[in-house]
Amino acid sequence: MAALNQTSLQPASFLLLGMAGLEDLHAWLSIPFCLMYVVALLGNLILLFVIATERSLHEPMYLFLAMLAVADLVLSSSTVPKALSIFWSLSKEMSFHACFTQMFFTHLSFIAESTILLAMAFDRYVAICNPLRYATVFTHVMIAKIGLAAIARSFCVMFPTIFLLQRLPYCGHSTMPHTYCEHMGIARLACADISINIWYGFATTLLSPGVDIVLIGVSYVLILQAVFRLSSKDAQRKAVGTCSSHACVILMFYTPAFFSFFTHRFGHNVPHHVHILLANVYVLLPPALNPIVYTMKNKLIREKVSQVLFGTGQAR
Repeated sequence: MAALNQTSLQPASFLLLGMAGLEDLHAWLSIPFCLMYVVALLGNLILLFVIATERSLHEPMYLFLAMLAVADLVLSSSTVPKALSIFWSLSKEMSFHACFTQMFFTHLSFIAESTILLAMAFDRYVAICNPLRYATVFTHVMIAKIGLAAIARSFCVMFPTIFLLQRLPYCGHSTMPHTYCEHMGIARLACADISINIWYGFATTLLSPGVDIVLIGVSYVLILQAVFRLSSKDAQRKAVGTCSSHACVILMFYTPAFFSFFTHRFGHNVPHHVHILLANVYVLLPPALNPIVYTMKNKLIREKVSQVLFGTGQAR
């Protein structure tokens, strides 16, 4: 009987409203969303194809980049198609279990991407600060283990949220002013105490991407110290150039994500549609720009992409 009552308090589906307060602009908002999603799909798929088919790119840095492209594809594809269906008034409804599935894969891919960015920072640290050990540290077996660790870590962080949300009664509340399902957005619909959800979300944010960004920062401080000790100006420029693309990606990934996280919890005076817009920026902007940044900043990738797409740019 208790199970029946609990089931009756859980809605069969959720109604997603999109950008609440900006409904009149949904059609216009769909244009940049659609264009950026197409760019994200094409850019990351091309990058994956080039890395997979070009043997010269089967190096640790590029294999990490391939992992990043996969995470970007999952992150954007978990959220943007539903957002577009809302903007185009095709379907605003999402079943209870589909909503949980979307939430799980969105947050899982975000944490996995953060882990990969940390691994890429460590890769650059070893390559610049301890180059003689690079080949022995970053073997293909080690890279595979890092990829599996990223997935395992993300799964372990996100799996408890399923139970934390399923235990809550929703009392028929099913309208969510958002473009996709996320942990606290679902929890706030509950008609019960959600303190555990709030503290779990806060703790996991600080202990997963929060710790990652601190360790990435430490690695870059050590990298910069090593770079400035180099006697050759050419070597300094090459080292800085190698790291600059990664630094750009880190800024694009973490800045909107943390801004969204802190405004969601502490920015109570920030308009709700700004919260939703920020939540969409960090799942759409990095996947769209990451392949562009790496293609523009990395000469070898740029030449290989040109070679595959246009039959030009032969690597020397």
